[in-house]
Amino acid sequence: MGNRQSICFVATVEFAVNAFLINHLKELSRDYDLTVVVNLQNPNFLKERKLDIKLININFSRNISFLSDISSLIKLIFLFYQNRFDAVHSITPKAGLLSMLAAFITFIPLRVHSFTGQVWATKKGISRLILKLIDKLIGNLTTKNIVDSKSQFNFLLKHKIIKKNKSLVFGSGSIAGVNLLKFKSNNKVRNSLRKKFNIPLDAFVYIFLGRLKKEKGVNDLIDAFILANLKSTYLILAGPDEEGISSKMKNYKLNIVFIGLTQIPQDLLNMSNIICLPSYREGFGSVVIEAAAVGLPSIVSNIYGLSDSIVKNKTGLTHKPGDVKGLSNQMEYAYLNQKLMIDFGKAAQKRARIEFDSKILVNHWKHFYCQNLV
Repeated sequence: MGNRQSICFVATVEFAVNAFLINHLKELSRDYDLTVVVNLQNPNFLKERKLDIKLININFSRNISFLSDISSLIKLIFLFYQNRFDAVHSITPKAGLLSMLAAFITFIPLRVHSFTGQVWATKKGISRLILKLIDKLIGNLTTKNIVDSKSQFNFLLKHKIIKKNKSLVFGSGSIAGVNLLKFKSNNKVRNSLRKKFNIPLDAFVYIFLGRLKKEKGVNDLIDAFILANLKSTYLILAGPDEEGISSKMKNYKLNIVFIGLTQIPQDLLNMSNIICLPSYREGFGSVVIEAAAVGLPSIVSNIYGLSDSIVKNKTGLTHKPGDVKGLSNQMEYAYLNQKLMIDFGKAAQKRARIEFDSKILVNHWKHFYCQNLV
């Protein structure tokens, strides 16, 4: 692979690479030979981002599938043995388990996994135990762990998933930070989009941006919005509807706008007043700092991960996860204290610019590899 050191990044899906790794890959490709292994849907997805990086397809199954997982593991072992990478770096749990195992077997010197939230945090019984053991195995196979929030770091230490001496959080947290050129205030966009969706310019708009599913607290948010029953308020739900939530709402004549998967999250945030993320589990909550960069305060559930994305009662409000009444009360409080929410939004925007600029995170990643690949 020439004289340059080589790093192989492994993720189960293209989405994870697009969402979290693009800026890091762009910067690291200046100094290292990079390879990306992913379940490939679009063979040109990196070229479309102007990245000339080697792409390898492995059909990772999203769920636990013994035969498929063994097949993927064998392919990774052969790949790592043939290429002798200096480092293997995984994101997402399935990629973490298989690639760290393969990297350990093939004696890859630097084995890194990024922990971005725990599936088992909200599970019970045998599935919780199995998923927790998988994370613990990943933590044992790595030589370094990167955790995307300080509260998640403490959670993982408490449950003995990672060892403190080989684990770290970059800065204030997050994997990739926020692209401040993309996520910024824009009143022109705000007004034109409100007209498009028939939302009055003086209405108070709550927004949820992400996958529409129960564990993200979307059902709680709809119930809380109905319970609050505030005049001239709207709720925007944007993101892939994974559980048919929009079809269940057809009988309600409410100011709820379902938008579906969007390519313009920054514009939708601009037309809103506050972001709501009443999730049951999050590793960090990237959408909260994206909203902050636009100037939006937030209402989030008081869980690890999300507690790093806001400063309580300064940039946002919190409630207990699953507490519909508590969430509704906070939504009402935000509506009744709109001037205070504008101040929260300004504080959130300032914090996003100082602590979560994507350039800061890129530098952390660059420094990490500079220190660890010697």
